[in-house]
Amino acid sequence: MQLHKDITKLPSLTKAVLTIGSFDGVHLGHKTILQQLTEAAKAIDGTSVVISFFPHPKLFLGQNNDKPIALLNTIDEKATLMEKSGVDHLVLVPFTAEFASMEAEAYISDFLVKFFHPHIVIIGHDHRFGKNRSGDFNLMKSCGIKYGFQVLEIPECVINNIGISSTTIRNKLKSGDVTEANELLGYQYSFTGTVIKGNQIGRTIGFPTANLSIEDDWKLIPCNGVYAVSGLLKEKESFKGMMNIGNRPTFDGKERNIEVHIFEFDKEIYKEKLTINIVQKIRDEIKFTNINELQAQLKTDQSTCLQLLNHLS
Repeated sequence: MQLHKDITKLPSLTKAVLTIGSFDGVHLGHKTILQQLTEAAKAIDGTSVVISFFPHPKLFLGQNNDKPIALLNTIDEKATLMEKSGVDHLVLVPFTAEFASMEAEAYISDFLVKFFHPHIVIIGHDHRFGKNRSGDFNLMKSCGIKYGFQVLEIPECVINNIGISSTTIRNKLKSGDVTEANELLGYQYSFTGTVIKGNQIGRTIGFPTANLSIEDDWKLIPCNGVYAVSGLLKEKESFKGMMNIGNRPTFDGKERNIEVHIFEFDKEIYKEKLTINIVQKIRDEIKFTNINELQAQLKTDQSTCLQLLNHLS
């Protein structure tokens, strides 16, 4: 799959079959659309193209909102998931004030037709586009006749499922119900961070941790608690472990931290990348009265996580 961030440098797209959307999460509902897209492209010996936007329109339009917007995928994560779904091209279009103010028919003629020369456009019956979201499915169909492309409708049941799933997945992760979120996603929710130096308390009590810094402020991090995790170090070394997300109340911590204890591992990995696959939340974060209580609980947590991870593997 090819990832494009500059629409002025797109290659020639043979019989382009397009669909348009944020596809945040690339979850099971999205995969139904992507299957429709790739099958339609194969049927005409064409090219499957997903048009998405960055920053996400919700990020752009919610800039003055006090509530931070959390998304399920980074650009790289979305690209990897799209490739696994068989998409030929993922095009990320800058979502700017100028783009948002484009009139609906100009969006079709000066954007879709000009840059993509579509053979088929696949959208939902409720798809809206252009300034003030004035463009709709009927306008797309009439312009398809005018500019020579076919418009296929995504079934309403699929569209409804996508809306429910995206909202539900975010809420499940925010509440710590990772198991349900993973079922809706069709894969284990993950994030990647860089290992940074922490206060190194973990190593003094027999549970050294890798403290993670997440570059994307808008990446959704699940609620505080202890989780069973697996993952990759340097994109190649697999591991099992447990992760704590929280403020370290036993040590009167004030900042939120992400700490991962990797089982049977004792190496310096500062500045390295860790990809964390979150398998299951095992408990809430607890404030202990002393270090001995904390150590005893961590031993129990490790045993719980190992049993869970070994069973799944």
